[in-house]
This record gives sequence, C-alpha cells and structure tokens, in this order.
Amino acid sequence: MLSNASRSLTYLCAVLYGILGTLLFQFPEQLAPIFAWKVTAFMTMTIGGWCIGNAWLAYITARRWEWKLVYTSLMYLWLFGIGELIVLFVFRDKLNLEHPIAWLYFITIIVNTLAAFTGIFDYLRIRPSNELSGRAITKVQSLPAISFVAVVGFLGLYGLIAQIGAPGTNAGIFPEVMSLFTLRSFGVFYFSLALAVLPYFWDRSLNAILHHSFAAYGLIIFITAAAFVYIRLFNFSERPGGLAYFGAYLVVGIPLIFVYRKYGTGVSRN
Repeated sequence: MLSNASRSLTYLCAVLYGILGTLLFQFPEQLAPIFAWKVTAFMTMTIGGWCIGNAWLAYITARRWEWKLVYTSLMYLWLFGIGELIVLFVFRDKLNLEHPIAWLYFITIIVNTLAAFTGIFDYLRIRPSNELSGRAITKVQSLPAISFVAVVGFLGLYGLIAQIGAPGTNAGIFPEVMSLFTLRSFGVFYFSLALAVLPYFWDRSLNAILHHSFAAYGLIIFITAAAFVYIRLFNFSERPGGLAYFGAYLVVGIPLIFVYRKYGTGVSRN
C-alpha cells in the first residue's frame, strides 16, 4: 500500500473537509456572501455537501487503506483536489480570500492537492498491486458503472467547456444561474466522479466497487439533502430539467441501500 505520509494526508483531508463542509452546510445563508467567490446560499450548501461527502470518503478510505480496495476512491479525491485548484488558479482574479471561510476552502484544496501528488509519487515508487481478489461482477452487473460514467462524465465535461448561456446553464437543471467560476467547479466535481469509475470497465472486483460506492455515498446523501432544503427554488413545470437533478441522486442512492444489505460495503462481514 502507499506510505504512511499519504495515509496521514488523507486523514487530514477528512478533517479539513469535515470542518469546512459542516460550516457551509449548516450556515449557507450567512457564509454565501463571504465565500471564496460569488455564490448563492443553495450553491454554498451544495458545496458543503461535497465537502462532507469528501470527508467521509477520505476517512473510510484512509481507515481501510488497502490499495486494491480503495484505489478508485483515492483517484476521485486526487482528481477533485487537483482540478479544483486549477479552477481557483484560472479564476484567481475573482477569488476573494478576505474571510476565514474562504481561506479554509483554499487551504483544504491545497492539502487535498498535496495528498494527490504524494499519493501519485508513492504509486509510481511502490507500484502496489490491484490484482482482483474475492468475487467478480458479471458484465451485466457492470452496466450501471458504464451508465454512470456516460451520464456523469457528460455532465462534468459539459460543465468544464460550456459557456454561460449554453443549454442547461440558465437554471435549466440546477435551479439557479451559475457564474463561470461555479460552473467549472461543478464540472470538476462531476468529471472527477466519472473518471474515478473508469477502472471498473476492466476491474470487476465486487469488493472494490462496493467500497467505492460506499465511500461516495455521503456525497449522495448531503447533496440531495441540500436540494430538498432549497426545493422551493425548483420549478418542475417550467424547468423539468430539475427533475433530472433530483432523480440522478435518488436513482443511484436508493438501490445501493439494498445492494449493501445483500453484499456488504466492500469488506468482510466476519
């Protein structure tokens, strides 16, 4: 497995994302006006949901810390940190670091990126094996992963290249108009999620897939919760794309509960 330094940085990511996410999720109305860039309260709470989800993912991954089990979760975390740091750099002229909450976000992304480069260096140095162990899924069972990459990958790529005014950017799916800064940040989030699932096109380890989905489950819970808190912003009759925003999380999240009951969360139940 990777080094203790990499594991410690992953735990540190869990702590920082946990603190940041809790603040953003609990106090979106108060923190939106003083965040690192211009966002609404709903966007702030949604970003808080990302952060709490990242905290859980980083914690459970560092706790289990077996490469063949957790490597795709680490891939997501690394891609997310590097990607969001690039977004901050590209939009540095719009970055506002006057308030501690903005600095906390910035520092968290820096630590996430440091964890990413440390982990990548460790991987290149150690070359840990991700050889299949335990039960393998069938080709039919891998179809949800393929569908996830197709849909979420498209959303992520679109968020990375679309310009304001393009279809879906004017509250067509997300119920508020985003700045280009926010759109790119959302794009990095979704694109990182999709890329991290790509290995399951050829790695058919059931335990690894179960761990990955379990580690990412906090993202589903808290982002969906934020949407329900601000459900008044959605106008499903005039902008039915909002149903896709809700449906995407529910269609993934609800069936996984039954999957965990049957197969567990990626580790032995003994």
